[in-house]
Amino acid sequence: MDKKNHNPSTIAEINEVAILIVEDGDKVVPIKPICQALGIAEEVQAKKIKNDEILSSVATLRVATGADGKQYEMFCIDYRYVFGWLFTINPINVKPEAKEAVLKYKKACYDVLYDHFTDSAKFLEDKDLAIQKGRSLLAEASLRVKEAKDIEKEAKKVLETARNYTLTEWKDNNNQLSIFVDSEMKTTE
Repeated sequence: MDKKNHNPSTIAEINEVAILIVEDGDKVVPIKPICQALGIAEEVQAKKIKNDEILSSVATLRVATGADGKQYEMFCIDYRYVFGWLFTINPINVKPEAKEAVLKYKKACYDVLYDHFTDSAKFLEDKDLAIQKGRSLLAEASLRVKEAKDIEKEAKKVLETARNYTLTEWKDNNNQLSIFVDSEMKTTE
């Protein structure tokens, strides 16, 4: 048994019972106050934790300060795993005033799990849509660039013709500048 004096800090409150965390190099949470707050048997939960392949590896006995301010040896689990353990608690087994909170917690866990395991698929789906839209925009832009280059080429031809147009050509054309008549210059709308 660890005999150090640990100052616990409150990490949450369930049914007006403080849920404590004990720190002495690592963070652990005593299960007794949680079990009391939920109205479930601490012994049953400790046994369930000891029989769990993962939780049993992070369970330990620690000295922690009880609600009365005294030091007690308490069964604790690593802070990182307390949320997973809480997810295993069946709402049917808790006292009536805790049932809604447990159901709400379990729903939140399901949502977090869904988000975690579907985020990459959603990301890839969104990314694929963005790539498709980008390709479409690029194809459209490339077409417009080609059209603009054709218009630019025609405009350069008209400009060159106008620069080289002579007075003689103008007179031969009945005093008219026929540059644009002969040109097939396109305009954009």
